[in-house]
Amino acid sequence: SVKQGVGGRGCRSSDDTALSTVAFERSEGWRVSTLRSGRESRHFGREAALQLFYQREIGGLSGSSVDEAERCYWLEHPAGENRKRFAGDLLKGTFGALDRIDALIEAATDNWRLSRMAVVDRIVLRVAVYELLAAEAPAAVVINEAVELAKTFGDEQSPRFINGVLDAVKRRLELAKREWPKDTE
Repeated sequence: SVKQGVGGRGCRSSDDTALSTVAFERSEGWRVSTLRSGRESRHFGREAALQLFYQREIGGLSGSSVDEAERCYWLEHPAGENRKRFAGDLLKGTFGALDRIDALIEAATDNWRLSRMAVVDRIVLRVAVYELLAAEAPAAVVINEAVELAKTFGDEQSPRFINGVLDAVKRRLELAKREWPKDTE
């Protein structure tokens, strides 16, 4: 069951007050710490990347259609520049490394082809594996965020499946990192 907004509803205008309203509604009031609001921004950036990726995958978008879909998404879901940039970086990075990412996912799953996975699960895995490869956030944070996205957008088995696959990918990447210096001697 995909939460409303993942696939988009067309492009419509948005008034300028929406940004402050959304920011306040998603916090627990005015006393949100900078650290928490930074974490929330990254969480909602991941959520935006998932939704935009879903639009591309399901809609078969490419070229100027992708740009238009992103423009419409941000009109419907106003956000600060940091969140937009983070979501954009996740999208570009994931698409740029898709062959490597897909190979890691398939190696970590027994008897599961990517084409057989639920679309949302596949997208959550792809974005999270990109983050594991980029190593800009601790692996535990990346995996936890992916599980949270799976709880929000996937079915009831998604969180467990996502956690298991990402843990296997993480172990594979850690092993490769430990062995890499030995291979270069």
